[in-house]
Amino acid sequence: MARIGIQLMMLKEHVAEEGILPVLQRVKDTGFDVVEVSQIPMTEENVAGMVTARQDLGIEYAAISAKTSAPADSEELTLEKDFDLHVEHARRLGTDLIRIGMMPMSAMASQEAFDAFALEADGYARRMAEASLQLSYHNHHIEFAKLGGVTLLDQLREKAPNLRYEIDCHWVQRGGKDPERTLAEFDGILDLVHLKDYRIVMPPAEVLDAAAGGDRSAFGEYWGGGIVQFAEVGEGTLEWKRVIDQGIASGARYLLIEQDQTYGRDIFESLAMSRQHLVTLGFEPLITG
Repeated sequence: MARIGIQLMMLKEHVAEEGILPVLQRVKDTGFDVVEVSQIPMTEENVAGMVTARQDLGIEYAAISAKTSAPADSEELTLEKDFDLHVEHARRLGTDLIRIGMMPMSAMASQEAFDAFALEADGYARRMAEASLQLSYHNHHIEFAKLGGVTLLDQLREKAPNLRYEIDCHWVQRGGKDPERTLAEFDGILDLVHLKDYRIVMPPAEVLDAAAGGDRSAFGEYWGGGIVQFAEVGEGTLEWKRVIDQGIASGARYLLIEQDQTYGRDIFESLAMSRQHLVTLGFEPLITG
């Protein structure tokens, strides 16, 4: 059965302030026991805390995250220099899924640079398969840009045939595609889905007041980006029943609530709102297991 959980990235500041174990207890208290790990430093202390949460709280880890490479002066873990450690972490946490959260910015520089990234990622996917693990790629909207008339996402599917995928519904929508149809297109190579709503908001009063006074610059800035927000599941425009049903039909094992910004709302309140909407849609068994 597919499971619904949360992306731990949303709680990275809480983890930094409180520690991993207390935060995972709060996750449990909010009604979730499945998490995906991203942007949480994989120190021995944090990994040990996650292991304890798995044993004592029943926390299940959908996936952990990886980067292919990082700048030379970075202390971040990468598949380039820490491949075996990623494998060790996955096994300690009881998951067989590792996901690349984003291509490096250097891969966006040219067709040749992107092709090199695709080749590198495919090589890591093959090595993961040899270790009985699967490597997935998480999209943003940049993957719907075209080079040579073909989107980067379509190129990645062709040039990295061993990669699997984590489809982020908000970023698909922001990239101009339909999430439900996109999930259908990834049937058989889909492991993970991000449940992140897409909200259109009215301009704030100060923007309208400035425009009425003759200064339209703030309105132009709002129109170019601020009009779109990340949202709690059910607080935006996506049709979640159809989207989730299609994700499961296409083979997703985990569907993770994610919200990059909450615009002043407490993140645990946002998680509770998303959970309640999913319960209303009939998905509570996927949350509780």
